[in-house]
Amino acid sequence: MSTLASSADTSVDTSTGLVLRNIGKTYGPTTVLRGVHLQVQPGELLALLGENGAGKSTLSSVIAGVVQPDAGGSMFWQGQAYAPQAPVDALHVGIGLIHQEMRLLPELTIAENIFVGRLPMKGGRIDRDGMVQRAQVQLQRLGLDVPATQKVGTLSVAAQQQVEIAKALTLNAKLLILDEPTAALGDKETDRLFEQIHRLKAEGVSFIYVSHRLAEIARIADRILVLRDGVQVATHATAQVPTAQLVRDMVGRSVDRLFPSIPAPGPDAPVALAVRNLHAPNGRFKNISFEVRAGEVLGFAGIVGAGRTELMRAVVGIDPIAQGSIEVDGKPIVMRSPMDAIRAHLVLVPDDRKALGLVLPHSIEDNLLYNNLDRVAPSGWLQPARTAEFARKLIQRLGVKGQPKLPASSMSGGNQQKVVIAKWVAHDPKIIILDEPTRGIDVGARAAIYEVIAELARAGMAVVVVSSDLDEVLGLAHRVVVLARGENQGVLTREEATPSRVMELAVS
Repeated sequence: MSTLASSADTSVDTSTGLVLRNIGKTYGPTTVLRGVHLQVQPGELLALLGENGAGKSTLSSVIAGVVQPDAGGSMFWQGQAYAPQAPVDALHVGIGLIHQEMRLLPELTIAENIFVGRLPMKGGRIDRDGMVQRAQVQLQRLGLDVPATQKVGTLSVAAQQQVEIAKALTLNAKLLILDEPTAALGDKETDRLFEQIHRLKAEGVSFIYVSHRLAEIARIADRILVLRDGVQVATHATAQVPTAQLVRDMVGRSVDRLFPSIPAPGPDAPVALAVRNLHAPNGRFKNISFEVRAGEVLGFAGIVGAGRTELMRAVVGIDPIAQGSIEVDGKPIVMRSPMDAIRAHLVLVPDDRKALGLVLPHSIEDNLLYNNLDRVAPSGWLQPARTAEFARKLIQRLGVKGQPKLPASSMSGGNQQKVVIAKWVAHDPKIIILDEPTRGIDVGARAAIYEVIAELARAGMAVVVVSSDLDEVLGLAHRVVVLARGENQGVLTREEATPSRVMELAVS
């Protein structure tokens, strides 16, 4: 059942759970939320859907005390008027928010990050043994096999995401807002998280769950609320809603074909990249071999910790190689640094666009220029007209929504990702590796990124896609390499690469 926001019931019982009435938020002339009504009962999980910029994060921040709503609305929590002035007020009454952008301190240990601000004390001192033991229990529940004494800065993005979730689970909160909790997780880690959520729901804990992965909403949610341009456009009393309907709710139009058609390269297409018997010094991957041809999309699948990101970093010279060889267009390349890869027309779009791909406070134009100065200013002198034209052409080519002088931080995740891809496409690479290309991006923007990938392949570029989203890998790739524990478990053709077959290899 679906109801329009205009028919939302504002006379609901406010004695239990969380109730919001007529919540709005404006920043100057810009309205980001308008007239939102929401209710979450104990033990219920409400999915909050919408494109980037729809108001999901703002609404979550209002509930968690990070942002103050405009006058005229009201909130109730467990039968009492609720108006948090800061996150500590929300935490005090049992409401916690886990952000999509991780807020971990890299120089502290996992245990210290989990309990920062609320360190357990014993005899007037920090109870470090107890803290480590409690943190380790949560890590084990989530399937993260690392010591709680390890520094967070040494972990992969996926592992850091699990630490954020472990932190939430130790809050003993009565309502948890999870913003894209599975964005960096594979299927196995997602299953463990869902087991924890089901267990907590049975204990009466409520959830507001923000995700762009529509397939998992049907598995985990009880009800769905959809925002578009800050307005509540639909509510669904069940999570069993056709994906096409949710897409129409979110974007106001139909996205008929999420994955574009990409012609397979012919048998005579040249091998653009060949990796032979690659080994990592630390053992994170070993004896890896694969080839990708011009015009081919080669997918890499595997559960978190399989060594996919580590392998790609080594292929482009970021991390060292203990043994093996890399060939581009049949010529051996010694990868001493990323510059060796760039000179060979091999580039990597990293898995964390905000930390590794962009200088967020700087403009779109500047971000596009930073690694293309040799093209824009070969003489060493920047000419404003020339740099502006360079940025304009890339923005147009990749379909970036935004003016060149806007800061990168002001853009949606999808447009930020397009800028990162654009600055590397400007190098005219022969091979492009995209690590988690749509992490944290809404369904409409995903379709746009997929079309960019298709255009690159159609133009004859060899494309490697590494993703924790199995549907994404299967929808884009001509062939799929499956890694497990740092080893190649098999290479599947598009016909062979069914979800069950991929997962069989991924957990073997």
